[in-house]
Amino acid sequence: MTLQIGDTAPDFEVDTTEGTIRFHEWIGDSWAVLFSHPRDFTPVCTTELGYLANNKAEFDRRGVKLIGLSVDPLDNHEKWAADIAETQGTAPNYPLIGDSEFVVSKLYGMLPAEVAGDPTQRTAAQNATVRNVFVVGPDRKIKLVLVYPMTTGRNFDEVLRVIDSLQLTAKHRVATPANWKQGEDVIIAGSVSDDEAKTIWPDGWKSPRPYIRIVPQPS
Repeated sequence: MTLQIGDTAPDFEVDTTEGTIRFHEWIGDSWAVLFSHPRDFTPVCTTELGYLANNKAEFDRRGVKLIGLSVDPLDNHEKWAADIAETQGTAPNYPLIGDSEFVVSKLYGMLPAEVAGDPTQRTAAQNATVRNVFVVGPDRKIKLVLVYPMTTGRNFDEVLRVIDSLQLTAKHRVATPANWKQGEDVIIAGSVSDDEAKTIWPDGWKSPRPYIRIVPQPS
């Protein structure tokens, strides 16, 4: 199963470090970031979990919930959390899914259906494809899918930048250009005709080409 942008994020019920959750119910009216790891006690993932814990307030401010996943059982997650606190300064302050039966990993297309057995007997390399980031909107639709190799730490500042764009463009009929950041100019969406645009942006727009219509970011 390959999940695409616009698909409904598969629902699931799992045990986490913060109790049992039903994913769609847990999201509520928020946005969500589901990010996965091939095994506990892996070096790059340790830095990632610590970075998110240290910067969780930035996601909270945007109404975004964080939830991590690894195929390790929950007792390993608890031990790993202590390592993360000691080496990165903060333990995970968001739930971590214990996907020891590979249910979510398979549901989200990160592992093939035939994977089975004791997850602690599998190496991180065998789970190398469990390195995804899924951004899910309040409508339960997948808005972003990122897949990283094990040797490259994820850029969660970029995830925040994309969330800023997603939340802006969900409310206003605009798109964001390359490397856009909060407060910078945006582009009128291609679905908006010039006649419509004149009613929305009566002061007009900059147009280096007819198909590029640049306006200030809506407030």
